[in-house]
Amino acid sequence: MKQLITNVYVITMDKQSRVYKDGYLLIEDDLILAIGSMDDQLPNAENIIDGKGGILLPGMINTHTHTGMIPFRSLGDDVPDRLRRFLFPLEKKITKEFVYHSARYAIAEMLLSGITCFSDMYYFEEEVAKATDELHARGFLGETIINQPVCDYNNPFDALCGAEKFIKKWSNHPRVTPMIAPHAPNTNDEISLLETKRLADKYNVPIMMHVAEMTYEMEYFQEHYETTPVRYLEKLGLFNTRFILAHGIFLDEKDQQILSNNRSRVGISHCIGANTKSAKGVAPIKQLISKGLSIGLGTDGPSSGNTLDMFTQMKMVGNFHKTKEADRSLFPAKEIVRMATIGGAEVLGIEDRVGTLEVGKQADIVLIETKSINMFPIYDPYAVLVYSANASNVESVWIDGYQVVEDKNLVDESLERLREKLSEQMVEFVAEAKKIADYSTDD
Repeated sequence: MKQLITNVYVITMDKQSRVYKDGYLLIEDDLILAIGSMDDQLPNAENIIDGKGGILLPGMINTHTHTGMIPFRSLGDDVPDRLRRFLFPLEKKITKEFVYHSARYAIAEMLLSGITCFSDMYYFEEEVAKATDELHARGFLGETIINQPVCDYNNPFDALCGAEKFIKKWSNHPRVTPMIAPHAPNTNDEISLLETKRLADKYNVPIMMHVAEMTYEMEYFQEHYETTPVRYLEKLGLFNTRFILAHGIFLDEKDQQILSNNRSRVGISHCIGANTKSAKGVAPIKQLISKGLSIGLGTDGPSSGNTLDMFTQMKMVGNFHKTKEADRSLFPAKEIVRMATIGGAEVLGIEDRVGTLEVGKQADIVLIETKSINMFPIYDPYAVLVYSANASNVESVWIDGYQVVEDKNLVDESLERLREKLSEQMVEFVAEAKKIADYSTDD
């Protein structure tokens, strides 16, 4: 079926930065068939959608998150050692049903905010894959490997076996790409990391890992190896395959050069919201870009960054980096929008399929309405997207040409039903969380 979206400000994000101020876009089945100006003769289509002057751009890409963690949101946000006090203890008690319903809710939140592709690492990743398929989303999904007993596996080697089964099962899915996801360099031993690399090479799947995120991670490698996590991983050969490096806050000049030397395989997921909320720091993204590395934006999990939308991340990238460097011109808005779209696609290695609006690419598309009070006037559409717009301005979303959001609502699911189902799974979790946090059970 052909779908024609008319009367839109088309931002292609292609190499020429082409825009059509009064344009149209034609979809045929799952692909973009044509893009042009409304002054041209419009092509025929079975379904014509009036964009009403909205902004049409490529679907946004969330390069790092944990969809199973919606129930952790707003829990212990101001506690210094939240990971060890809240997350690790509570994660031991979660179930596959818990992760499944959390993932469905998280994916719905991303769809409603214009994210068409996300990269996820967590436990019970099979359930995340089911949720991704059901909601017609696009996901890169990796089972977490960690050297401690967790909710789905008692040790990292059982988890690696599970990861291999997961990879085999989902490797041919049109929208689900399996990954393998060791938690961090300091929470995995050398044996499990080498086995991770072996599996990644065997099945040609990406590796995603938290790297250079924690101060105690940096201290651990300095104390035990007199090196950094990046130099340690390079020595093990992990950068010889597609590697999605999440965070990268503490990267010295030598680390940056190592990553640059491997830039054809290594991409950086910049999680500015989570990193600054936890007072960890601001990653040296401008320097990494100057060294030729691909940079995408990540929300991190809903407990770390609290929101699962790119608008929040884009605004924070501009505000924090400009303030840190005392340079208002440091990141032009167009460059920030690039990180949220084609930059994310480059990090995941799918820039030939998505990330720009070009003929022949997959029809992953977002329509932003411009009628709301915060969307007037528009001098620079990139600046509007970065500094004025928010998730509530997302009007419609298509993935592979299939419309998943229409008139700001999910097409195939009820948000109220998703929340109700997740709430049912959270009863025991909430009770235990309140005990750990010492919250009143009457709250």
